[in-house]
Amino acid sequence: MALREKAVRGIIWSIAQKWGREGISFLTFLALSRLLAPEAFGLVALAVVFTAVFEIFLDQGLAAAIVQRNELEPEHLDTAFWITVFVGLVLTGLGIASSNAIAAFLGQPQVAPILRWLSLNFLLSALSSVQIALLQRDLAFKSLAIRSLVATGVGGVVGISMALAGFGVWSLIAQTLANGLAGVVVLWQASDWRPGLRVSSRHYRELFSFGAYVVGNNLLKVLMRRSDDFLIGYFLGPTLLGYYTVGYRLLLVLIRVVTGIINSVAFPTFSRLQAEPVRLQRAFYRTTQYTSLLAFPVFIGLAVLAPEVVPALFGRQWMPSIPVMQILAFIGILQSILAFNMSVLRASGKPSWELGIMLLNTVFSILGFLVAVRWGIVAVAASFVLVGYILAPVSYWTVNRVLPLAFQTYLSQFVPPLAASAAMVAAILGVKALLMPLGWHPLLSLALYVAIGGLAYLTCLILVARSLSLQILDMVQLVLPRWKVRRVA
Repeated sequence: MALREKAVRGIIWSIAQKWGREGISFLTFLALSRLLAPEAFGLVALAVVFTAVFEIFLDQGLAAAIVQRNELEPEHLDTAFWITVFVGLVLTGLGIASSNAIAAFLGQPQVAPILRWLSLNFLLSALSSVQIALLQRDLAFKSLAIRSLVATGVGGVVGISMALAGFGVWSLIAQTLANGLAGVVVLWQASDWRPGLRVSSRHYRELFSFGAYVVGNNLLKVLMRRSDDFLIGYFLGPTLLGYYTVGYRLLLVLIRVVTGIINSVAFPTFSRLQAEPVRLQRAFYRTTQYTSLLAFPVFIGLAVLAPEVVPALFGRQWMPSIPVMQILAFIGILQSILAFNMSVLRASGKPSWELGIMLLNTVFSILGFLVAVRWGIVAVAASFVLVGYILAPVSYWTVNRVLPLAFQTYLSQFVPPLAASAAMVAAILGVKALLMPLGWHPLLSLALYVAIGGLAYLTCLILVARSLSLQILDMVQLVLPRWKVRRVA
């Protein structure tokens, strides 16, 4: 099967995985948001700040090195597996041992038992790392999709059942552990690779020479992503952190859906094209443009519709989350597009450059959070967006050194989705002005806004970017060759 066809099929299965998993996860979150208090989400978010940092060191970038490496030997895989399992055991013990000290530092004793139980997830993740990397390397996203959907569904059932039974915050803990355990079971059934005992220090060094930069990059990414949670929880308390978490949660779901669909396929595909700069450049342009077709309407629409989304989906008790959601929607656009810059750098064997960009973003983001936290959660969200847009040109400049880009061509890719999104906003605001005096049910109003906005976006996109529409039809024909899609001359 040709690489292009395999990549497109990978995208389709990645869509099934990302949309299916995020859909189940988000529906579970909606149910839990109506069953649990904001404090419960805030306490878990505080605990996750520390488990997320610990987890960065779990596979030491070995999984990414397996995907990126041109030639693999059995010793690479065995070494990566057993080292990861060993580190998982160490991190589990460390998380349990340090839980009381971390809770005392935060001044939140309820965090200690949460940390102890969440630490078990390190071992579950370690048992899946190499298998996931092998499936990603082979673009076998069908198996990954099945594993993800089953695990997320099991976790959701367990979490909601416990919440209905009155277990409170423990519902969130049980959901996470059930998800991890089910994922391990399904993945080991789907993958035919089994670890041997061929552990080699040489093979570890070969993988870690690449993976070390990935670890550093992921650590900085977690610090940037979780430092706002930590500062809000530490200075403002778990309840306000709960409101911030809900405002951020939908954004994260959408980023994973919009970016994760293509980016999960982009990195292994870019890695295979690293010796062919012309094809790599063409693939980069396409992935950024296709992603912008989703990112622009989704996040701009979220900013416009947040006052309807929050009460309709989460309930009126979460109204303080609305301005947070509206502001953070604009960082969603930026992160969705810039994600592929990092994939190009990593695939081109320049993880140190990726690390430098992340270091710059992390330092300035944390400084922004420290200044803004005194003014509340809305100011924290605004500082995140401001820093992101100020530093965005650095990411473009770095990629341009690895993969020469035409700046005008790069920017012109975003004109069609931006123009269509403007038409979408105009249509939504027009319908809002007509419906608001009528007092329709929030869910019904929201559904109508989405439908009208989506129709306006698609209509405008077809009018201003006909050739792009035909490219998408070509992808449909490639994935579903039995369909005969006629083009209108």
